[in-house]
Amino acid sequence: MAIHQALDALEASKPPSRTSVDPEELVQFAHELADAARAVILPYWRRPLEVESKMEEHRPVTESPVTVADREAETVMRDLIQGKWPEHGIYGEEFGSVRECAEWVWVLDPIDGTKSFITGKPLFGTLIGLLHHGVPVLGVIDQCVLKERWVGVDLGPDHQGTWLNGEPIHARGVTQLGEANVYATTPHMFGAGFEETRWNTMTNTVKRALYGADCYAYGLVASGFGADLVVEADLGLYDYCALVPVVRGAGGLMTDWNGESLTLEHHTISKGRVVAAANQELHTQALEILAGHEPSLE
Repeated sequence: MAIHQALDALEASKPPSRTSVDPEELVQFAHELADAARAVILPYWRRPLEVESKMEEHRPVTESPVTVADREAETVMRDLIQGKWPEHGIYGEEFGSVRECAEWVWVLDPIDGTKSFITGKPLFGTLIGLLHHGVPVLGVIDQCVLKERWVGVDLGPDHQGTWLNGEPIHARGVTQLGEANVYATTPHMFGAGFEETRWNTMTNTVKRALYGADCYAYGLVASGFGADLVVEADLGLYDYCALVPVVRGAGGLMTDWNGESLTLEHHTISKGRVVAAANQELHTQALEILAGHEPSLE
């Protein structure tokens, strides 16, 4: 009897499986969040609106814009989450985090690419990620103007993959770094010294370096549309959490610059440095350039 009780206690102490919540319900709810954000954002598209500046002196790019569309879109998504799953955590760009250590945590970036949004360029996106025990398992990239929505799922053996507007997609790309098209949002996101040196080596190695697509570039890699690689730095958790399942679900790879998994627990260590690749060969070659650590200041 004591053995059975001990086994029962051990089983009860294990983290709940990903199927403890219906995966299809989670995916459907993610669509509802994206729909709600669309309804808020579109009325502001290419309309005059006030733009505020957020200043963060410790970052390579110290100024970032924020608008009422950003704040209202995050608010409506947070309200929906709180109403349906009050026990779930929320980690948002505009209003911070609550219940960050919960089993399930929704990670929200209402407008990733606000600079594109305020200048009328439709390459921004709403990012909706879901962490399970700190690991990204569901991600949405929603481009409301172009009506394109990527959904990446890793919620168990029967619930894996990436879809663009409901159609399954698969990453494909060149296998040699010298033939690759690589994206970054801006060359200014790489800090002086270590990051800048690594990025310059990358641009001197690949066929083309392109800029200005924010989260949209990861959707292009996942879709096999000709973008082979994305390399970025100084990202927040809300900037990349949703992207991991989208890229991985399409057969690509996405890690930090040392090849480590991108998780909530690892975020501080990774320093927001990410690489997304269409295939293993490209990922391996990219890490040969990117991996390493800054020299100690001591």
